[in-house]
Amino acid sequence: MTPLFRKFLGLNWVLVFTILGLIIFGIFSIYGASWMRSDPELANKWRDQLNWVSIGFLVFFIVSLIDYHWVKWAAAPFYLGALILLIIAEFKGIEVHGTQGWLRLPGGISFQPSQVAIASGIIMLAVILSHLHKLHSVFRNHFLRVFIAGVVGGIPFILVLKSGDLGSALVWAPVIGAMLLVGAIPFRYLIVIVLSGTLILPFAYFFGLKDYQKKRITVQIDMLMGREVDIRNEAYSAHNNLMAIGSGGWAGKGFKNPDTLNYKGFISKDTAITDFIFPVLAEEHGFRGVFLMLSTFLLLLLQSLFVAFYAKDMMGRLLVVGVVALFFAHIFQNVGMNVLLMPITGIPLPLISYGGTFMVMILFLQGLVQSVWVHRNTNQPDPKTPKGMQIDHLD
Repeated sequence: MTPLFRKFLGLNWVLVFTILGLIIFGIFSIYGASWMRSDPELANKWRDQLNWVSIGFLVFFIVSLIDYHWVKWAAAPFYLGALILLIIAEFKGIEVHGTQGWLRLPGGISFQPSQVAIASGIIMLAVILSHLHKLHSVFRNHFLRVFIAGVVGGIPFILVLKSGDLGSALVWAPVIGAMLLVGAIPFRYLIVIVLSGTLILPFAYFFGLKDYQKKRITVQIDMLMGREVDIRNEAYSAHNNLMAIGSGGWAGKGFKNPDTLNYKGFISKDTAITDFIFPVLAEEHGFRGVFLMLSTFLLLLLQSLFVAFYAKDMMGRLLVVGVVALFFAHIFQNVGMNVLLMPITGIPLPLISYGGTFMVMILFLQGLVQSVWVHRNTNQPDPKTPKGMQIDHLD
């Protein structure tokens, strides 16, 4: 048996089939959200998703079989390349759904550099928090490590936020927070960071957000408080999404039912397959379908945390935790914005929503998780690593 085939057999197949199940359900949901469209391009988006899934799975298996320690050599170029793409998108990007951060490639293919940035950021933060202290003893200073991690995460956060993509910007906070928590940063530093961030929130709201972004927050608060809102203008999407979710009941209205709000056009045809796919599938499949999907997501996150628990070094643990935090942030924001737990932001549901760049990046990151699992018995902790750095915290 060749070493490569042994690695293939050693994949976490429960995690693989969980991902595959969510992808199949996602393609089914995209078809259910778009089959009635008169525009052939929209009606056939599920076919495009199949193509992106094929590319993504190829990337997934290649990355899974390569030792994840090799990514530390590509971390800096990958991160700098993502920043360059974000800067290019700021000046020459195209606008999609109010977000300027899109680039168009030859052949009409569009992609979002913010998705590349978050993947590169996770890798860069994992390398910094696990290897920086080995370069010089000065980098064992907790404040310096937190500062460097903040700069690495803060630059793309600002660039993504400036492009108008509030949803993709918000995921940076839980990702950085989770990786700092696992990356041997004392808890007292994290408490100070959280409190400082809370103090900054009012200034970020009044001076950092655009008017339409502020309106989304105020509309959400007004609806939660039972105040009157204009459901034909700023509250249109929030109201119709809630109506679609509630009308699904326990069993849903069924597949290809012309009585759904999506079929009647009350959910935007462009976002019904991306940001608003949750109301569409909730209306079609009801509470039991949503419960099954969220339970599968829970299994995915728990399986990933299981991989992190068995990682043999800090870098592997950090990579997995960063991916778990990213998934959780996307799931919580996407579902939350449709049930008024969060303001409406443009953020897709992992493995379910339509999106080429996002699908490939998600499967790339899941490939890193698999690589940590496959190579858990071949990579021992560096004996030069201080004892405290081999556990969750260094005090």
